[in-house]
Amino acid sequence: MQIGFIGLGIMGRPMALNLKAAGHSLTVPERASLTAELREAATVVATGREVAAASDVVILMVPDTPDVAAALFGPDGAAEGLRPGSLVIDMSSISPIETKEYARKVNAKGCDYLDAPVSGGEVGAKQGSLTIMVGGPDAAFARARPLFEAMGKTITHVGSENGAGQTCKVANQIIVALNIQAVSEALVFAAKAGADPAKVRAAISGGFAASRVLELHGERMLKGTFDPGFRIRLHQKDLNLALSSARALNLSLPNTAIAQQMMSSCAADGGGELDHSALILAIERMADFSIRDPD
Repeated sequence: MQIGFIGLGIMGRPMALNLKAAGHSLTVPERASLTAELREAATVVATGREVAAASDVVILMVPDTPDVAAALFGPDGAAEGLRPGSLVIDMSSISPIETKEYARKVNAKGCDYLDAPVSGGEVGAKQGSLTIMVGGPDAAFARARPLFEAMGKTITHVGSENGAGQTCKVANQIIVALNIQAVSEALVFAAKAGADPAKVRAAISGGFAASRVLELHGERMLKGTFDPGFRIRLHQKDLNLALSSARALNLSLPNTAIAQQMMSSCAADGGGELDHSALILAIERMADFSIRDPD
């Protein structure tokens, strides 16, 4: 397929290259941050409008709701270049409510829209093993499935209504955040009580407390390696989406609110660009204790 890809950061770059490796052609907008590998793999044009005009399918992978709005509907945005029959796939993690409005505007141009946020981080993007949660019409999902298969392994059509994929991603982010907070608290508790946190992690990894967060992020916490796979500020944004959606639903999410405050504490302390496993730093500050330097 002729693919336009907008949003070539930590996640988008390997996702786009996996599409190219699967035999699809790429068109991308000019950015100073484009790598030599991407410039060789793709046709580079000036604007999102030109990206869409050259493409059958336009994929977006940008940080937040306003970024999707700007990429699609801003000056020279992709929506200006859409042709009837084009497909827009937003793989960002954004507001389910705004997603429905964006889909309505794209549908009015005779085009289909899928919201298809992902989970799996930079490693999953590079390996083509992302979990992809899709909302939108059945026919559009069937058309896009070969593209999803080039980027991910677990692909679920959550519902035929736009916004279903984004709702699923918000739920995912709630679970991941609360797991990160639980592992952080457990390791700080164990270390301050005098146990070796690495041995505690190894012991409980074989029991009911085992999780991918304990496996992967627990190791990051022990080593203090917080180079971003998924940044604090982006998870903070996702939890804000959860809480604002909960307010609209007249729903209480008390533990999500606490995790959001821990993320906000890290961001306020200058850690917004760190990996979300760095939430442990907020727990450590409150304890005046570090699991990496207990003395």
